Amino acid sequence: MMRKLGIVGFGAAAIGFMQGLIENGRINHYHVTVFERGKDHMHNTISGVRMDGKIFISRGMGGELDIPIEIQQKTVIFYLTHSGYKPTLKEKTNMVEYLKSFEKDGKKIEYGESFSDEETYRIFYDHGFEPVKAYFFHLGTDVLKETNNNLFEYFSSFKNIEFSFDTTVEDIEIGDKHRVFTNKGEYLFDEVVIAVGRSGHKLMDRLKEKYPHLVKENYYVDIGIRYELPNHVMEKFLDMYEVKVRYKARTGYMCRLFCQNPSGKVTLEKYEDFTTVNGYSDTHHKTENTNFAVLVTTRFTEPFKDPTGYGKNLAKLANILAGDSEKVILQTYGDFKEYRRTKRLGRVLPTLNDNSFILGDANLVFPSKIRESLVDFIDRLDEVIKGVAYFDNLLYAVEVKFYSNKFNNDIIKNLHVIGDCSGWTRSIQYATSMGYLRA
Repeated sequence: MMRKLGIVGFGAAAIGFMQGLIENGRINHYHVTVFERGKDHMHNTISGVRMDGKIFISRGMGGELDIPIEIQQKTVIFYLTHSGYKPTLKEKTNMVEYLKSFEKDGKKIEYGESFSDEETYRIFYDHGFEPVKAYFFHLGTDVLKETNNNLFEYFSSFKNIEFSFDTTVEDIEIGDKHRVFTNKGEYLFDEVVIAVGRSGHKLMDRLKEKYPHLVKENYYVDIGIRYELPNHVMEKFLDMYEVKVRYKARTGYMCRLFCQNPSGKVTLEKYEDFTTVNGYSDTHHKTENTNFAVLVTTRFTEPFKDPTGYGKNLAKLANILAGDSEKVILQTYGDFKEYRRTKRLGRVLPTLNDNSFILGDANLVFPSKIRESLVDFIDRLDEVIKGVAYFDNLLYAVEVKFYSNKFNNDIIKNLHVIGDCSGWTRSIQYATSMGYLRA
């Protein structure tokens, strides 16, 4: 008799989990129901599978799990093949060269390698940065639409996998059989996989309150900005694709450059009751600007236990100051540094839609230590990449990356919490790989 398996969320971790079941042959043991609150597979609410599609191979980023390199390589190949890319090399003796050979319609995959050049590594290191080495493979938001469709058709071809879209899982009751409560009714499952990503924070908070023994407390959240500047400033480092660095600011807080998008666009990331900022780039449609996140890791101690709530409220404050729950603040770096509200822009024009921001003052949002950390990071980065601190470069507030409390997957045998909502990952690659390994 087939066991009933419920999967909450159709994003990176769920994709990895289902593929893991398929590869190990255990998919035939289950009847799988996938709940997704997006209205269809093209509107899945896990932004990592819809936005940008930068997949990397690295041991120094993406999560706090030790994901074997061969599993990361397998994940990259899985996404590339479902994006329509095919390898031109037949031999896999050099895996990186093999992956670099993938092409689609005669065009090779966009590829970058951070800090392969020892001299560049030393320059950043000498200025106080911790360079992170990684290989990047970029699909682009435009190609991701096709990828998402191909993935849905692939999983739908299995008769024992069904999808329930426009379905919000509101609560889960853990027992011998797990009861899942949705906006469309109740379901009973032998096993449940929770893979809701960062956007599923409400469900995860509810489970934490009901079953505190399942989690290890988390006391930190990443808070910062999306930064936008002209392509020519970053031109010297474009072969890296992403300048992946960490830096300990004079405040003592750790900062990092995250999610760089050459010739990309700034966009909004909408949660249930607030809006933050994000970025992406297309494969075929380029802009004159590069954007990236500058994030400050904020750690808390007892008795404070709600870093997610802290980040949410800063995001909501930015929305309030922007006059709309679906708008963010835009400011020039020079005005931000001098504590002035921005009233007009300079040479750099925003790629975010005009209806999605107001010109304002992000100093009214950030606590002083976070604000000083951001300024310290940008000014120090300008010593290596001249032009990063131009007065008319743009910053958008706020960008937040939530880290869920780390779930212990060894306590309840038939409950699996995977991906970014588990607290153990923070990337497409690691989330997919975690799902794959858990299966």
